[in-house]
Amino acid sequence: MTVNPFFEASTLPYRLPPFAEIREEHYRPAFERGMAEQLAEVAAIASSPLPATFVNTVEALERSGALLQRVQLVFANQNDSDTTPGVQELHAQMSPRLAAHRDSIYLNAALFERIAALYEERDSPALGLDPVAVRLIERYYTDFVRAGARLGPEEKERLRVLNARLAELSALFEHNLFEDTRERSLVLSSAAELEGLSPDAIAAAEQNAKERGFEGKYLLSLKLPSNQSELASLARRDVRERLYEASVGRGWTLNRDVVVEIAQSHRRSS
Repeated sequence: MTVNPFFEASTLPYRLPPFAEIREEHYRPAFERGMAEQLAEVAAIASSPLPATFVNTVEALERSGALLQRVQLVFANQNDSDTTPGVQELHAQMSPRLAAHRDSIYLNAALFERIAALYEERDSPALGLDPVAVRLIERYYTDFVRAGARLGPEEKERLRVLNARLAELSALFEHNLFEDTRERSLVLSSAAELEGLSPDAIAAAEQNAKERGFEGKYLLSLKLPSNQSELASLARRDVRERLYEASVGRGWTLNRDVVVEIAQSHRRSS
C-alpha cells in the first residue's frame, strides 16, 4: 500500500484533504491508528500526576485525536455522497467500534474527575480563565455528564452495550435506505412518459437507464428529499404518482424493525 495520506496533516490550503491520493484501503489503517493514538493521548491526560489545568486537560483533549478526526471527516463525506459497497461494509464494521471508542473517553472516571474539578473552579480568579475557556469547560462537563460519566460501573457497562448496538442499527438503517433508494428508481418505457421534462433531462434519464443496465428505457433516480424535483414538471399524473410513492416508501419495509429496535434501545438507555 502507498503511504497513507491520513497519517500526516494535509499541506493543502486550509488543510483540505488530499482527495486525489485517498483510496478506500487507506481508511481502515487510519481508523485503527487514529483510535489508538487518541486513547494513548487521553490516558496520558487522565493519569497525569499534575493538578488539572485548562491547558493540561481541556486544551489537551481539544488537541487529541487529530488523525482520527481527519479520517472520520473524509470517510463520512464519501459514505454520504459517493458511497461504495466497500465503504458501506467498513461503515458497518467501524460504527460500533467508534461508539466504543467514544465511550472509552466519556466514561473514563479519572478523566471526568479532572474535568469536574475544573468545572467547579471555573470562575475562580486563581485560574484566570477568559469567558471562552470557561464556556469550553462547561461544554465538556455537560457533554461528559450527558454521555454517562456520573453513572455507576454497572450502568456504564450497560450503556456501552446499548451504544454499540445503536451504532450497529444506525449503520444498518443507512445501508437499507441507500439500497432501497437505488432499487426504487423509477424505470419508464418511453420518452412520452417523461412529457414535461426538458430534452436534457430526458436524455439524462435515458443515459441513467443505460448505465444501470436498462437499455432502451428511461430511469429517474430518487433524490434525498421526499419531494422529487421532477414532480413539478412531469405532465402525466400516473408517472408523478409512481415517482412520489417510490420516494415516500423508501426504506419502510427494510427498516421497520430497525426503527422499532432503535426506539426501544433509546428508551432503555434513558
